[in-house]
Amino acid sequence: MPTIAIIGAGPNLGAAVARRFGREGYSVALLSRDQEKLDGMAAELRAQGIPARGYAADVLQPDQLVAALRDAAGELGTITVLQYSPLPFRTFLRPVLEATPELATQAFQFSVLGLMHAVRTVLPAMRDAREGTILLVNGGTSVKPRADFAGTSLAFPAESAYGAMLHEALAPEGIGVHQLVIPGSIPLLRYTIDEVAERVWELHAEPGDFRTMLIPLEEGREPE
Repeated sequence: MPTIAIIGAGPNLGAAVARRFGREGYSVALLSRDQEKLDGMAAELRAQGIPARGYAADVLQPDQLVAALRDAAGELGTITVLQYSPLPFRTFLRPVLEATPELATQAFQFSVLGLMHAVRTVLPAMRDAREGTILLVNGGTSVKPRADFAGTSLAFPAESAYGAMLHEALAPEGIGVHQLVIPGSIPLLRYTIDEVAERVWELHAEPGDFRTMLIPLEEGREPE
């Protein structure tokens, strides 16, 4: 049974993506920092007939993240889809004049180095099988920086660059790397959470370009 690992799994988009892939026969590995919440989400998925387990891991702690992904692959099956979508810390949404080197370093570790550790963990099996998908979910600052969101405006473009390079390098091996950009807050958009999850599924099932905008950048609105 194929497995999707969702890094940054939460009760909204993460849960919706888990249900969508679960309907297609995927097992689901849920990763975030809160084991209790993960256990509750996994129980709800299992009640719907979807094999699922939660694995507590902090993307800022590489050893935790790598161990969680390896445990998931051993217990649920080879990870054939990786979604990297941890929710940025509120501290990353500071004005640029308040940004510090320490903030920038942490944001880079969160968005780029965490992703790199995850990719390097799951990629060997994907390359052996010559199939797999890596999905990035980012906000609008991955496309256009905002002076009031300094942390993500620095880190998301670097994450996007890494993803775009992977997209080019891995396409000949049958491995897709795709990014869904969601400008603004999902509750403020014209799509339901399940419709956004459907778009994520389509990026996996019908691979195309690296970047897909859920809505035009200028239509995105951030919560106050």
